[in-house]
Amino acid sequence: MAKGRLFIISAPSGAGKTSLVAALLKQDDQLKVSVSHTTRPMRPGEENGVNYFFVSREEFLEGVEKQGFLEHAEVFGNFYGTSQQWVDQAIEQGIDVILEIDWQGAQQVRRLRPEARSIFILPPSLEALKQRLEGRGQDAADVIARRLQEAAEEISHYGEFNYLVVNDDFDQALKDLQSIFCAERLTLEAQSVRHAAQLSKMLSTVSE
Repeated sequence: MAKGRLFIISAPSGAGKTSLVAALLKQDDQLKVSVSHTTRPMRPGEENGVNYFFVSREEFLEGVEKQGFLEHAEVFGNFYGTSQQWVDQAIEQGIDVILEIDWQGAQQVRRLRPEARSIFILPPSLEALKQRLEGRGQDAADVIARRLQEAAEEISHYGEFNYLVVNDDFDQALKDLQSIFCAERLTLEAQSVRHAAQLSKMLSTVSE
């Protein structure tokens, strides 16, 4: 059985990454999004192993010491990280794994897994991004201003990624994402493993 592949998807807040990935998962049963480990408390409605793996600070730091995370970061006093073991198990089962992480996490993963393919979701413009953030009605003006500054910083790292998808039209952006996953599954390396038996049988008739 062909192994799965590791994908990184990053985007500034408000670019539509989460919605695009959710739509992608509904149409592709060969995909899973990595479930991160975190030290923050579980919130109402959340489920351990579904939203996050909720662990103690001591457990998390032990995992860091044992190099058990592909990437990790501290955000507002809580730790978040991607388990190498979880990712490897899914890949061994032939599942393609998506890591929804920021550009800094992407850099960490690339150092450990240079074979990972990375995709950056870009908003059509900062003005469009501002309108989307304001449309949520969740953040004050100063918070939105800070998010826009952070978005500009994130966008400056787009050149570190393998693919760039502009989310101007959602349906088109989704098609673009689907095309990337389809193309990566059709590489010579992937197809040679997936169709090894068939290729061997065909080539054996040539040598006869």
